[in-house]
Amino acid sequence: MDRHIKILLWLVLGAVMYGCKSGDKNKKLRVGVSYQNLQNEFIINIQDGMRKKAKELGIELIESDGQGKAENQVSQIENFISLGVDAIILNPFDKNGSAPAVNKAVQEGIPIIVVNAVVSNLDKANAYVGSEDKEAGRIVATKIVDLIKGKGNIAIIHGAYGHSAEIERSEGIQKVLIQYPSIKIVFEQTANWDRAQGLSLMENWISTGKEINAVIALNDEMALGAYKAIEGAGRQKNIFVIGIDAIKDALRSVEENKMAATVFQDANGQASLALELAKQATEKKTMKHLNYIPFQLVTRENYKKFQ
Repeated sequence: MDRHIKILLWLVLGAVMYGCKSGDKNKKLRVGVSYQNLQNEFIINIQDGMRKKAKELGIELIESDGQGKAENQVSQIENFISLGVDAIILNPFDKNGSAPAVNKAVQEGIPIIVVNAVVSNLDKANAYVGSEDKEAGRIVATKIVDLIKGKGNIAIIHGAYGHSAEIERSEGIQKVLIQYPSIKIVFEQTANWDRAQGLSLMENWISTGKEINAVIALNDEMALGAYKAIEGAGRQKNIFVIGIDAIKDALRSVEENKMAATVFQDANGQASLALELAKQATEKKTMKHLNYIPFQLVTRENYKKFQ
């Protein structure tokens, strides 16, 4: 009788073990995603792309909004670790401030993919997906130089200081403008990627009475705010405005011959590839560390291609 009980117990235990293995095999991959700030339309576009790709790949997303604070993102990565996620995707707000989040994931042996903006310790992440922001800066500056024919006064609206896109786009702009001594930067200040701040900043600059021939904004949100201020002052025929990201409102503005141009950044492409790489990382597959998706200039001649 004891022998039969033992056999029965072994059979039950075997069934349980098989069930666990089978369940693990079919278990959904869980990926934690920390977005830099979901108040920004471009970041919302990244989120939309991430959700679309997750559905396609059968991945469960655990999402958090950093709300424009690096310390929030570090806490969010700690939370992902405690939840036992299979991989992490970090969309960093601050190049240095968000870097500890990468360290924490690496220490716990959890794959981490960085998307859209960089961190100072990017080499520690499994991979990076984004676009080369210096190139975006070069594109907008080159277009503005062409529009004002190599001379005049320009204003530059910066993004949040410390953000990698702000740093690199500014460098790209400066590398172009340094070649044109007849172009003078009369104003430059941050509007923190925000449309309302871009509007307020531009209103202040216009009120000084200084001549401004063009405005370079390091994202579309700020460019749209600046254009609204220019339009409110009746100066839209005299000041060219250009932004970066090609969000819907900016594309509409270009179509309506308001903003002079924008630069397309592929939010869906970045999100999709980041999630694919996160999956590959959990499977221990070899991958390219730096994955760049090119920027493209958007004007009235080609805007339909990007709508």
